[in-house]
Amino acid sequence: MNLVAELRERKLLQEIMPGTEEQLNKEMTAGYIGFDPTADSLHIGSMLQITLLMRLQRAGHKPFVLLGGATGMIGDPSGKSQERNLLDAETIDKNIAGQRKQLEKFLDFNSDAPNAAVMVNNYDWFKGFSFLEFIRDAGKHITVNYMLAKDSVQKRLETGMSFTEFTYQLIQGYDYFHLNKHYNVKLQMGGSDQWGNIVTGTELIRRKGGSDAFALVSPLITKSDGTKFGKSEGGNIWLDAARTSPYQFYQYWMNLPDADAEKMLLIFSFKPIEEIKAIIAEHNLNTGLRKAQKMLAEEITTLVHGAEELASALEASDILFGQSSVEALATLSEKQLLSAMEGVNQVKGSKDALSAGIDVISFLADNGILASKGEAKKLLQNNGLSINKVKVKPDFILTSELLLNNKYVLVQKGKKEFTLAIFE
Repeated sequence: MNLVAELRERKLLQEIMPGTEEQLNKEMTAGYIGFDPTADSLHIGSMLQITLLMRLQRAGHKPFVLLGGATGMIGDPSGKSQERNLLDAETIDKNIAGQRKQLEKFLDFNSDAPNAAVMVNNYDWFKGFSFLEFIRDAGKHITVNYMLAKDSVQKRLETGMSFTEFTYQLIQGYDYFHLNKHYNVKLQMGGSDQWGNIVTGTELIRRKGGSDAFALVSPLITKSDGTKFGKSEGGNIWLDAARTSPYQFYQYWMNLPDADAEKMLLIFSFKPIEEIKAIIAEHNLNTGLRKAQKMLAEEITTLVHGAEELASALEASDILFGQSSVEALATLSEKQLLSAMEGVNQVKGSKDALSAGIDVISFLADNGILASKGEAKKLLQNNGLSINKVKVKPDFILTSELLLNNKYVLVQKGKKEFTLAIFE
């Protein structure tokens, strides 16, 4: 497989250093991407870089994952408008452990194949490196003028940048030099905001007499509305199931606008491009079926969380948004129900009161689900409200027999506006 041609066709190539494609076509090449341990979980903003490493390995090359135990103590200024808070060693170690566990799911680290992936931590070579040694062995080869010319520095000159962050590109450059010298790594990849840092590394390798060094970067991903990819109203979409449930993860991809469907499929799917184009053509015939989003959501949820969690998410989604019965709703586990209801409005109630029976109009108004008893009555008369997937009338009484998992009642206005009532 010609990796660079594949990246071009998927619109994943922003810039590439001359000679990179020839190097990749000539021989198995070791290439790396760095991940800074700013949290104990990666998020879907990291998925592009993860899939780049996966594509590198699938093309027969050798991926290196660099975890920034050292650079994480500084903070990358690229794309940042202000100084980041410095993390302590204990937090960084915890974050590295979490990210390491996640990254091991995506790449083959364990086989005897010559292109088995390797994971390294740059703290291992920086921990014994004195400041004087660093400014002598690395600093003397890169001029201040060269460093000041970088976009990541220029954009921060007006607001200010500490010397700590200013040195980041030199330290990342030294990472590349170290990997080039000790592991024969000849390629660094990343997002386009990393181009300046990456070419600092190639320049340092050249000036210190290292072997060939190449670079390529992918474009930064934005959605069609101009907002940053990987964010939702609730914040980051994490790869850790404890932070973002598999159901919510699946729904994020399902809810992508149609305008983003083809773009995200080309970026993240490992299906052949012709198959993707066929799905997009089919999707465009009836966008309401959301075939493109469904294909992507299923593939990437399986990749991140596994087939079993995908099946659970699909079941919950079908029961909650499909034409399912109250009996089907009752089959959902507490975990499935809470995952699906993550972030929705919740109200609390008493099991004792429920045992005696609660009239639905009072329940809706007293808990602020509707503004008043009059509004509640009108909605109920118009068949606009369901309890546990069943349309109810103004004379409906809530009882303990309604409880799902002996604790919950699901209130639904319209198609997607839910409230989860918790009775304890």
